[in-house]
Amino acid sequence: MDIIFKTDGLQKEFNTKKLLVRRHGQKRGKIIDRRLSQLRAAAVLDDLRNLPGRCHELRGDRAGQLSLDLDHPYRLIFKPTDNPPPIRPDGGIDWTRISAVTILGVEDTHG
Repeated sequence: MDIIFKTDGLQKEFNTKKLLVRRHGQKRGKIIDRRLSQLRAAAVLDDLRNLPGRCHELRGDRAGQLSLDLDHPYRLIFKPTDNPPPIRPDGGIDWTRISAVTILGVEDTHG
């Protein structure tokens, strides 16, 4: 899967382990790095359904974005790069047709 970053600064942070650890700490930095590797290894977003940790579509004002578990309560937030993303007949994102994502950041989506 292709990974694009929302900003150049985010791309630098996520691709430089020292910056990643400085910003997020050793534990979360390691998890973020592993999640990025998993995203890169996936052919399509649907490949993530079988990995440990929850990956799901967000709702409400965040509809169209997805959340991938890191360490509780933090999530890696991203969206399909295609605009508009491929949609299933039921209105959800068609994960089998997503081969590129844009990383938006790391957040606590519950707080």
